[in-house]
Amino acid sequence: MVGLEAGLTPLQTFFMSSILFGGASQIVFTQLYATGTPFTILVTTVSAVNLRHILYGLVMSEYLRHLPLHWRIFLGYLLTDEAFAISHLRFTQKHSSEAMHYHLLGSGLILWSCWQISTVIGIVAGPTIPDSFQLGFAVPLTFIAVVIPSLTHFPQIFAGVSSGTAALIFQFLPFNLWIIISAICGIIAGTASSYLIHARDTKTEKKP
Repeated sequence: MVGLEAGLTPLQTFFMSSILFGGASQIVFTQLYATGTPFTILVTTVSAVNLRHILYGLVMSEYLRHLPLHWRIFLGYLLTDEAFAISHLRFTQKHSSEAMHYHLLGSGLILWSCWQISTVIGIVAGPTIPDSFQLGFAVPLTFIAVVIPSLTHFPQIFAGVSSGTAALIFQFLPFNLWIIISAICGIIAGTASSYLIHARDTKTEKKP
């Protein structure tokens, strides 16, 4: 539905959902596409939003490094926020085994299938839903519900507050550059606070 409102055809919307398999990146892509953002800015912004997947991959590589390259590439494609959370919890609670990757494969395929089915339903039924329903609010509400429970430590909270503040300050910038700047500010804030806390704890442990 969001893709159709941005000017994409139903077929383009479906393939976007399949190729760009990530909720946040899809929303950012459609918003920037709808406003005629230059291609370079569009790609840079979507890439910045997806930087967290590098961290997901680094964490999961500990459990998947024994797999052939084609397995790791396919599982990397399926590694969304939800699949990472479910499988990483499973991996850390269970003893390591060579078959652990099937858990990530199963959860990833289920999430992918549900996502594509939901996309088709949105394409077919979306145009019939009255604007008065204000379903667009469901998008930020969904991300609020996902993010808030994860803010359990100071670095996470500081990163969220910093990126949110930066988004408000720089929202006037053209080409939606505020998205890139706020994401970078959040990453820097979270990384810096984590480093400072780690350094403090290390210094405390060394004291006699």
